[in-house]
Amino acid sequence: MRAERRTATVLAACLAGVLLAGCGQEPPRADSDPDVEATGAATAGSATSGAASDHYGDGAWTRPEEDGAGDAERSPSGYTFTPDPKRVPKSADAARRLAERAQLEPADWAAGMVRHEQYESGGTWPVLGGDCVWSRGELPGHVLHTLTRRIDLPAKDGRGLLRGSVTISVHRSERDAEREIKDTVQESVRCPDQDLGGGRQLTGLSSLRFDERDVRNAESSLFESGKYSDSSSSGPQEYVWTKSRIGPVTTAISLKGAEGHKSGDLVRLASDGLTRVLYRVELGLK
Repeated sequence: MRAERRTATVLAACLAGVLLAGCGQEPPRADSDPDVEATGAATAGSATSGAASDHYGDGAWTRPEEDGAGDAERSPSGYTFTPDPKRVPKSADAARRLAERAQLEPADWAAGMVRHEQYESGGTWPVLGGDCVWSRGELPGHVLHTLTRRIDLPAKDGRGLLRGSVTISVHRSERDAEREIKDTVQESVRCPDQDLGGGRQLTGLSSLRFDERDVRNAESSLFESGKYSDSSSSGPQEYVWTKSRIGPVTTAISLKGAEGHKSGDLVRLASDGLTRVLYRVELGLK
């Protein structure tokens, strides 16, 4: 476990370059910039191809009784953006519109990426059971809308198929969204090995939460890494994933590795998607 945590720490340091940069403007695709290093920065989100691999908390908490739930409890943060209360979604329809505007199309993420066969999903919530097996349940009352898109980088030049996902969830309050972040960190502690169903496994998971004082383009951010395997793989492959929060909105990006792809490749690709989505969420709330 110590070695796994050291690996997560190194990859998280790469991601920190993105989180420290701030939003400012929507970045160019990493693949279009010859100056972008392969270890440039970032990670991966939650929903992935298949049942319950989205990593949004175990659903084992109840919404605070106070109407509106209040703001999240914050430590001093390096992120200075404050959402416009008039732009914060109050209904499922408004939340859906925000999520759709902030989402990525394959060409937005990187050249050559394509839609997964099951491209979009929403309306349910992933639950990590006491047996560390993922399942899907009803959308919790504190979530107005969630939208996942699954985007792949096809196999090419001796490298296998990369499977990615982007999930945007809009909560009723900042406190609800922050609780999702906190619950997520605990999932890898409770279940470092997780069963996604259908012969798919995550193993050796380790999560790290960034110091909020150091983050410049989100109010809360965390990183997770480990190994992914399924019936079609020759063995465990790299897996990276990240989740961030701006106001009541959480964003999650994940990448399941394949033969020929190093962890730095996944970090670089995930960073491009992460910065783009966070920028679009901020635009939707300002």
